[in-house]
Amino acid sequence: MKIALIGATGFIGSALLAEALSRGHHVTAFAAHPEKLAPADNLLAVATDVQNLGQLTTQLQGFDAVISAFSGHANADTLGYYVAGISNIIQAAKTAAAPRLLVVGGAGSLEVAPGVQVIDTPNFPAEYKASAEGARLALNLLCQETSLNWTMLSPSAMIAPGQRTNEFRLGGDQLLSDTEGKSHISVEDYAVAMINELEQPQHERQRFTVGY
Repeated sequence: MKIALIGATGFIGSALLAEALSRGHHVTAFAAHPEKLAPADNLLAVATDVQNLGQLTTQLQGFDAVISAFSGHANADTLGYYVAGISNIIQAAKTAAAPRLLVVGGAGSLEVAPGVQVIDTPNFPAEYKASAEGARLALNLLCQETSLNWTMLSPSAMIAPGQRTNEFRLGGDQLLSDTEGKSHISVEDYAVAMINELEQPQHERQRFTVGY
């Protein structure tokens, strides 16, 4: 496939890039600093600014799918920067008539009990609050879309570098935990789950999650 990957130099974006390239897809990697990307077969690195809606809309023309791994972590106003950026990504993908938009979500909007989301629990880390709230707002924006074919994949509570095991569980809106009560996924297996969804859609116009 011809894939547009936004945020390809980030923590999750770089894993998605590696997984997509390993499966032979052609990836145009959009990033604020594309020079950070090492040259690779089937990879085109392009500078973009997600806050520039016109530029982004033009850049997203002609792809089989758009994957957004955009985050606001590098900005002082994490929440405001992210919400503005993801809103532009959604609008640009829609205007560019992208067949699919896959979005990296957060664990904060997953439920730990009926009607209780992770972000609203007492011990949720304050330093992750802004980005988690942004991802929750992004999910709400996507759920309001009537024409865009979107999917959001939320990781488990902990996502970190690890092994590509290709052995994990998928879920819906509830946080997944293992038999010891630990909610975790490697960034490599997260990428496997996302590219699996790209290749064989199972969660169109839905959010889903992945964990061990």
